[in-house]
Amino acid sequence: MPDFFSHVFTLNPLDMTVLIRCTFTSLFAGIVTAAAYTFRQISNRHVVITLALLPMIVQLIITLVNGQVGTGIAVMGAFSLVKFRSVAGTAKEITSIFLAMALGLATGTGALGYAFLFTFIINGLLVLFTFIGLGEAGTQVRNLKILIPDDKDYTVIFADVFAAYTKTVHLERVRTVNLGSLYELHYIVMLKDQHQEKAFLDQIRARNSNLEIHCSRTINDREAL
Repeated sequence: MPDFFSHVFTLNPLDMTVLIRCTFTSLFAGIVTAAAYTFRQISNRHVVITLALLPMIVQLIITLVNGQVGTGIAVMGAFSLVKFRSVAGTAKEITSIFLAMALGLATGTGALGYAFLFTFIINGLLVLFTFIGLGEAGTQVRNLKILIPDDKDYTVIFADVFAAYTKTVHLERVRTVNLGSLYELHYIVMLKDQHQEKAFLDQIRARNSNLEIHCSRTINDREAL
C-alpha cells in the first residue's frame, strides 16, 4: 500500500507510462471542471473548451521543467506570458480557470491522487452551491428608473408600492428632464419576490401617468471579479 501511494503521488520525469497516465488524468479533470462550470448556466463554448484543455497544457509545462534547478523561475515565466486581453470573465469563469490550472499543476508533478481528490471536491462544491442557490439574493436586486410629472411628490408617491413589493429601497439620484417638466428617479430596490416584478411595475405605471419605466438587474452575470 505505501508503494502504491508513493507511485500515485510522485512522478519520474519523462517516464512515458506515467506521463500518459498523467495526461489522461489532466483531460479527465478538465472535462469534469468544464461540466461543473456549465451546470445551470448558459456557457461560452470557447470557455468550456479552454477549461477542458487547460489542465493538460499546464501539465505539459510543469512536466517539461520538473526536476530542473530553474523550475520555479521557468513556471513563473511561462505563466507571465499569459495575457487576458479580452473582456474580463465572470467570477465563476475565473474560479474555474484557477481550478483547472491548479489541477494541471497537480498532474504535472505526478500528484494524481490529489488531482482526482480535488477535482471531485471543488467541482462538487461548485455544483452544490449552484444547486442550492447560494448568493441568489442578488438576483432580486433591481436598478429602477422612473419618470414622473413634476407636479407629483416623488418622496411619497410610491411609498405604499415599495412597502408591498420590496425589502429595501434606496433613492440614488433625482434629476429633472424634458425642460424641467419631468423628474427622473433612480432607485436601487430589492424585491420580496422576483416573480411579482410585473405586478410591481404595473403598480408604478398607475402612479406615474404611464410614463417611461426602466428596470434592470444591477448585478450583471458578466460582472468581472
